[in-house]
Amino acid sequence: MPRFVDLSAPIVNTPPDVPPFQRVTITFSGHEAGAREFEQLFGIDRNLLRNGEGPAGETITFMGTHSTTHVDAPWHYNSVIAGEPAPTIDQLPLEWFFAPGVKLDFHRKADGDAITVEDIAAELSRIGHTLAPGEIVLVETGRDAFYGQPDYWLRGPGVTPEATRWLYERGIRVMGIDAWGWDRPLHLQAREALEKRQPGILWAAHQVDLPYAQIERLCNLAALPSRGFTVACFPLRIVGGSAAPARVVAILE
Repeated sequence: MPRFVDLSAPIVNTPPDVPPFQRVTITFSGHEAGAREFEQLFGIDRNLLRNGEGPAGETITFMGTHSTTHVDAPWHYNSVIAGEPAPTIDQLPLEWFFAPGVKLDFHRKADGDAITVEDIAAELSRIGHTLAPGEIVLVETGRDAFYGQPDYWLRGPGVTPEATRWLYERGIRVMGIDAWGWDRPLHLQAREALEKRQPGILWAAHQVDLPYAQIERLCNLAALPSRGFTVACFPLRIVGGSAAPARVVAILE
C-alpha cells in the first residue's frame, strides 16, 4: 500500500498578532445550531433527528487565497506573461498537479540567502537525479517550523529568477517551497530595491515573465526522500483567481 505524507499547513483560526495578509478566521456551528436550522427549514421537531442533533458546519469568514498552503497561477505575477494574457488558476492544466516529485534540500541556507542555479545543479548532482519535464520540484528550507508565527513571512532563503528560469527551461511547470514565498523575504528585496532605485529586484522570481505555477507554505518536506514519490497538489477551481488553496500530498510507494 502507498504511504501518504501531508504537505499542507493546517487551516485554523490564527492568533490576533498575525499580520492581516496571513489571517484566517473560521466560525464553527455545532449540532445544536444545526437542529434549530432544520426546525426552521423543514418545520420538524428535533426529536425526529438522531440524538436530537442537526448538522454541524463551518463558515470561513476570512481567508485569502494566499493565506495558507496554496498554488499561485501566472496571473498572480503579472497580467501579461511571455506576450500572452497570464492564465488564472482555473485555466491551468490539471496534468501539472499530479506528477513525480523531486525534493531539493536547502534547509541549511540562512534567512535571506539566495538559492542559485549553481546551488540547484549541485543538489541534483548530490542526489543523483536529472530533471524530467513535468516533474514537480519542492524546495526544503525548514521554515515550516515557523508557520503561524508573526515573523514567518520574514524568514527563509529564496529562489533566484535565474534559477526559476533554469528549472522552467528543463520542463518544470510546478515548483514549491516550505517557506512563506518563493522569492527571498520581501522586506529584504524591498530594501535592496529602494537602495539601488532599481526595478526587477522586488518580487524578482515571481515576475520573471514565465507562465509557471508555484506552491507556497508547504509543510513536512523533511519527511520526504529526495525522489521516488508522486505529488498531488490540485488547487481549488476559483474562476479568475490568482491562486487557490490546495491539499498537497506526497504519495510514496
